[in-house]
Amino acid sequence: MVAELRERFGDAVNVRLVEGARGVFDVVVQGQRIFSKHALHRFPDPGEIVTLVASSGAA
Repeated sequence: MVAELRERFGDAVNVRLVEGARGVFDVVVQGQRIFSKHALHRFPDPGEIVTLVASSGAA
């Protein structure tokens, strides 16, 4: 997933992993949660996070 983000956005994206507990997997862009495994009960599909980041207008 990091490779997908770097390929699409290059240095315009800062990817940081914050380890948590209980299998939480959230993706946050500029303080806004754009993906939540807990809410959707699944991991993101290939390319889904790149699409969501692009749609957020952050990159």
